[in-house]
Amino acid sequence: MFESEIDKDGVLGRLQRRRFLVTSASALAGLALWSLRKPRLAEAGSTETPEEVTIVMFSDAGERLKTVQVPKVIKSEAEWRKQLTSNAFDITRRADTELAYSGKYWNLHDKGLYRCICCDNALFSSDTKFDSGTGWPSFWQPIAQENVTSSRDISLGIVRTAVSCTECDAHLGHVFDDGPRPTHLRYCMNSASLRFVARKTA
Repeated sequence: MFESEIDKDGVLGRLQRRRFLVTSASALAGLALWSLRKPRLAEAGSTETPEEVTIVMFSDAGERLKTVQVPKVIKSEAEWRKQLTSNAFDITRRADTELAYSGKYWNLHDKGLYRCICCDNALFSSDTKFDSGTGWPSFWQPIAQENVTSSRDISLGIVRTAVSCTECDAHLGHVFDDGPRPTHLRYCMNSASLRFVARKTA
């Protein structure tokens, strides 16, 4: 009887150790996934030549000017924090999302251009803005496909398509396939990622 109790204790000890190891491994894997989900900020001051990207330039009136190659905008975390509000920093540099109906552009109907809050790259025109009923500014296409970049996002445990600024990698929002004609796309953006420039009337 004494030996069987020791045996039970030995089995119990091994089970507890195994449970501890599995739990620890799961926690470490979760932490690794969480850190990968957060976009890393590129540090300024690197000796490497910045990557060049292709964008289309637009006037504030929304007139297409020319296609150019420009160096990707790279700043340190401190520089971005100095330039942006804390909300805009969290959204554009940390891929956060503003609350629905809380942004300043979700219900804006003025004519104009939406530029990136971080680098001023032209992103969307009011001509493609529509009321999606979601509480975020929504567009059925970007002003130029070159000016935005799409990437796979699994941060919430589901597959989504994240949208960022080509010129500076600012997180803008997500694109979904439930939009209106002609594209059937819904570029669901964060107001805090955008800067609206009103179209001047003659």
